Amino acid sequence: MITDPAFYVAAIPAVVLLGLAKGGFAGIGMLALPLMALVVSPVQAAAITLPILLVQDAVSVWAYRRQWDGRNVAILSAGAVFGILAGYLLAAQVSDAVVRLAVGVISVAFAIQRLALGARAKVSGAPVAPGLFWGAVSGFTSFVAHAGGPPFQVYVMPQKMHRELFAGTGAVFFAIINTIKAPPYFALGQFTRENLTTAAVLFPLAIVSTWAGVVLVRRVSGERFYTIVYLLLIGVGGKLIYDGLVPFLRA
Repeated sequence: MITDPAFYVAAIPAVVLLGLAKGGFAGIGMLALPLMALVVSPVQAAAITLPILLVQDAVSVWAYRRQWDGRNVAILSAGAVFGILAGYLLAAQVSDAVVRLAVGVISVAFAIQRLALGARAKVSGAPVAPGLFWGAVSGFTSFVAHAGGPPFQVYVMPQKMHRELFAGTGAVFFAIINTIKAPPYFALGQFTRENLTTAAVLFPLAIVSTWAGVVLVRRVSGERFYTIVYLLLIGVGGKLIYDGLVPFLRA
């Protein structure tokens, strides 16, 4: 287990952010890994985070067990399988910076467009072809750059679901993605005893913060919820753009 206090100074807020994201405030969880990467390597941070995410997935799926859209989950998951496989095979050839920059630009442009159009722009149902595409993008970016949230939001948010149905659909979808990602992480030898025991120490906080996110989502009105998520998406997208540009600016 990691005993350095500096690690927990970064890890505790990171786990809280992950929990709020799992509870329904999609997107802000992507800020967790950069926080933890300040004190441990990004690879170790990802290895510690994945078991925590799986525990949080269990909490959020249970909380929204009756409130998720099966059609959306099925379409997105089918695409995500191919995206994760591509990420596993191409991770060494694809620059994280380029992926983050692309996802960041898409996220900010999409959120600004949706905020400008407001309730006038709504997509009916869950179209198959776009769902397979954005599911694959979400699976790929989740595996390569831990940024699967924005592509999911680009596809689902225009459907203007009830806030709890949106949150539940995301909970189930990302539970599936994280479960699929676990074997490749294990194959890469990242689930060491130190990483797993460190994750286990953070499990109680992970559970409490996820449930807090669920409670907060249910207290926010539907229209305000979407405005909050769009604004969070702009913030997260801006962070991804920054992370993507830094390596090029330093070159």
